[in-house]
Amino acid sequence: MQLTGAQALIKSLEQEGVEVIFGLPGGAILPVYDPIIDSSIRHVLVRHEQGAGHMAEGYALATGRPGVAMVTSGPGATNIVTPIANAHMDSTPLVVITGQVATAAIGTDAFQECDITGITMGITKHNFLIQSAQEIPRAVAAAFHLATTGRPGPVLIDVPKDVTQSMMDWWYPSSIDELDLPGYRPEVPLDADAINEAVTLINAAERPVLYVGGGALKSRAERELLAFAERTKMPVVTTLMARGAFPDSHEQHLGMPGMHGMYAAVTAIQKCDLLISLGARFDDRVTGKVSAFAPHAKVIHVDIDRAEFNKVRESQVTIQSNVTAAVSALDAAGATPQNLEVWWKEIRTWQERYPLAYDEPSDDGLLRPQRVIEEILAASAPGTIVASGVGQHQMWASQYWKFEEPGTWVNSGGAGTMGFGVPAAIGAKAGRPDKTVWCIDGDGCFQMTAQELVTARAEGIPIKVAILNNAYLGMVRQWQEMFYEERYSEVYLNADLPDYVKWAEAMGCVGLRARTMDEMKDVIRQANEINDVPVVIDFRTDSSEKVFPMVAAGASNDDIMVHPSLRGEN
Repeated sequence: MQLTGAQALIKSLEQEGVEVIFGLPGGAILPVYDPIIDSSIRHVLVRHEQGAGHMAEGYALATGRPGVAMVTSGPGATNIVTPIANAHMDSTPLVVITGQVATAAIGTDAFQECDITGITMGITKHNFLIQSAQEIPRAVAAAFHLATTGRPGPVLIDVPKDVTQSMMDWWYPSSIDELDLPGYRPEVPLDADAINEAVTLINAAERPVLYVGGGALKSRAERELLAFAERTKMPVVTTLMARGAFPDSHEQHLGMPGMHGMYAAVTAIQKCDLLISLGARFDDRVTGKVSAFAPHAKVIHVDIDRAEFNKVRESQVTIQSNVTAAVSALDAAGATPQNLEVWWKEIRTWQERYPLAYDEPSDDGLLRPQRVIEEILAASAPGTIVASGVGQHQMWASQYWKFEEPGTWVNSGGAGTMGFGVPAAIGAKAGRPDKTVWCIDGDGCFQMTAQELVTARAEGIPIKVAILNNAYLGMVRQWQEMFYEERYSEVYLNADLPDYVKWAEAMGCVGLRARTMDEMKDVIRQANEINDVPVVIDFRTDSSEKVFPMVAAGASNDDIMVHPSLRGEN
């Protein structure tokens, strides 16, 4: 069967089971948009290419399947670089298709030409510049295999316009052997000696901690992790990227570690004698000052990517494996620490003495952002998906929302991309239309990508957005207050400009506002009753509110600062 390259590309995506593409057409990719008309694949027309990438990320994080985005050449391609970098940092499976100028024009500085494969070489698992239409099926099959196996990540396919217009004889790879990926062996057999060494360390531990990272979610290890933790009685912490991998309500869960982690989680790591890292990469937001991080602990490091071993912290045992297989092997081997009663007694003391805390509403009546999140949670059904932007609101969402299952927390971790929340929430809702999706956003983040609510309205994707509007770039303000002698340089945004209610209405959404506790409860109720169009709520919150606990940048986790009320300062 003869097909054009464009037809072969769409047919190849259908072969991979793609349900939705997030994209925006343009000259170089235009031939590929014609066969979409006859395809079973849904196309979501975004308002900016960055939105397409973040929607694909949100789709992937909520569903566990690779997200797909398609844009044109030049600025279309460069606009999606940020989502690609974000996905690379967070190990999110993406397949990004970019149009390219005709092969004869490559290197001539043609209209809307850019070397997108060169630009993205350092932020993709792999990328392809297609030379002929006959290569397209293999490239697509390889892209999905690369994006979803081993350590997941983004893969880019750059397709010149003349290639999509030329003819090819249809075929599709029937096995991995046809993908032509020499040297790519993402799955390695478990090292029995390493498992035995890990078991020995676990059996001897008196103060162990299970340090669970995003790799636990990537390998769908939640059942195995729960069984292992319950049998061994070890305390569990889940990083920002692992929220939902272990139930927040579980008595063994200490919460999130790191710069804005729970006091008990941070301190348990600092005092432990064995740190069992499961798919975590010892990120600087977790370790603080590396030389002072978990100073008395031996380390067992489980990761699918061997490049992570001893990169930040030296490990006594390294196990190259996905988390599911490694935890299953440790559990089957009977790894069990003994006499944890004293350790748990100490941990419970920290939990009781230093819980999360915030002040009651101020005299001016402005809302506490933490309370807003608690009220949304209280009014939400189990399994509600929460997306966030980046900043104070992201930390509060991770702290105060209760994550009980995988795929319910959609956020930007490693790259810390402002503007991630709204498009990512749209992607999550497109992938999980049966779920309620809330975006907890800040006024700064919202202004970066709010135009994608037009996409949500036009495409019938009814997300709900809670703007914690404190009129500032909140996290920057917090740092300026604490570390720059309250010199607030270029951080004020203005609570009333823009008018978020009118802006939401102009985009075809429902706009609501709350300034008081009663209004807050009422607008949340209204939002939950509206399920056919997007809803945006402008919550007026106190700009002086700060995120606690907090470890200052570069400081030791031993110097964690709790809320002033817990220090006797209020």
